[in-house]
Formats: sequence, C-alpha cells, structure tokens
Amino acid sequence: MVEIKTDAALEAMREAGRVVARALAAARDAAGVGVSLRELDEAARAVLTEAGARSPFLGYQPSFAPTPFPAVICASVNDAIVHGVPDGYRLRDGDLVSVDCGAELDGWTGDAAVSFIVGTPRPADLELVKATGEALDAGIAAATAGNRIGDISHAIGSVAAAARCGMPRDFGGHGIGRRMHEDPHVPNRGRPGRGFPLRHGLVLAIEPMLMAGGSDAYRTDTDGWTLRTADGSRAAHIEHTVAITEEGPRILTLP
Repeated sequence: MVEIKTDAALEAMREAGRVVARALAAARDAAGVGVSLRELDEAARAVLTEAGARSPFLGYQPSFAPTPFPAVICASVNDAIVHGVPDGYRLRDGDLVSVDCGAELDGWTGDAAVSFIVGTPRPADLELVKATGEALDAGIAAATAGNRIGDISHAIGSVAAAARCGMPRDFGGHGIGRRMHEDPHVPNRGRPGRGFPLRHGLVLAIEPMLMAGGSDAYRTDTDGWTLRTADGSRAAHIEHTVAITEEGPRILTLP
C-alpha cells in the first residue's frame, strides 16, 4: 500500500531528515585514519539521542537477516556495498566509506547515505563517488509529478551505464514515511514511463549503489548483513529522502 503524505506530514519528515543530515555529518566528521567504525556509530548515535529521535536501523531484522541489526548506522568500507555492520575495524588511509543512517522523529522517518574517502584519495574512487552522486542527482531530477517510478530508475541506470559501473539488481530505493521501508520499490534500473505514477505527497528514498568493476554480482558476508562486490572492486552508496511536490522534487534529508 502506498501512502500519500499530507503537507503537514512532509514538514514533519523534513525535521526527521534534518536529524539524519546531522547524524551523517557527525559520523563523517569523526572519520579519520585509525578511527573505528564503531566510533562513527557512536557519533551518529549521540546526535539521535540529543534530538530525541529513534533509530529505525537499531534492532531492524528483515527476512534475509539472521540477527537484528546492532547499530544506528550502516558503515560499508571499500568493497562493501551496503549494510556494513560497524565494528572495531579501524579506518586506513585511502579507505572508501559509505555511511547510511535513518532517524524516526515524532512518528516520521528520514533515511540518507553518504560516501567519502578517508585520507589520501585514489583517483578511481573519486570518479566512483562522483558518478554515484550524479546518478542520485539524475534520479532526483526525474522525481517530478506526472512522471513514473521507471523514469527515476532509468535516469539512475543511464548514469551508471555511462560510467561503466555495476549495480546490485536486487536492491534499490523505497517509499518511506511512518516506516523506513514502504511501498513502492524504486529500482536503480528501469524503463521510462513505466511503474507507479508520481504525485504530490509521495515520498521516496532514492539510493544508487555503484560498483566500480562493472559487474552486478555481489555476495553476502558471513555476518548475514554486509553486501560485497563479487569481484572485490570498490562500491559507493549515496541516498536522499525526496518528496514529490507540485513545485518539483524536495530533498528532505538536507541539513
């Protein structure tokens, strides 16, 4: 079931989105050579606590997961695509890190992700992060009233194809509102003009995940959560929560 949000609900989701933006900024600011992934989680957790927000990640257990998720962020490093579990791993110079975070505030949810490089960047990683950001920008630009989900999917997929990057076919964006994952699903590839129609009040988490090696193949770590590229190439993941409005797409997870 797809819920169309009222304008009041969009304002409430904007407040949740601001908390997400602050939590991601705190995690990114905390990152550095020698800093553990668990410390990034602690930085984001402090922001949620201060805002009086709940984490929709902590304790989340979808059907594919063997255990509830133990943290408020996903921290995915290098060949990890998404769903990385923050642990004692200490960041090294040149690591490519993707951090995903959500916040539930007053019954409404926001969800976003960033990718960045710790220390000295490799040119190929900079290009990968740039392409992932461009794919997100293209998807957001297509998120206009009168379009369809397929228009978003096609826009993202076209950027990924031009960059010769792979994307995990089974994963993509989603509706969001009272819960972190709602209908409709937002694939990262698709045919324009197809799928659920976009209208004022529909809110989507749009999240391209690009894999530098060009393959779509991935594997699941022994933790049952972390997805890694099958070929060992690096991956990036960038996400925003976006509302469809008559005035155009409105990003709810900006600072």
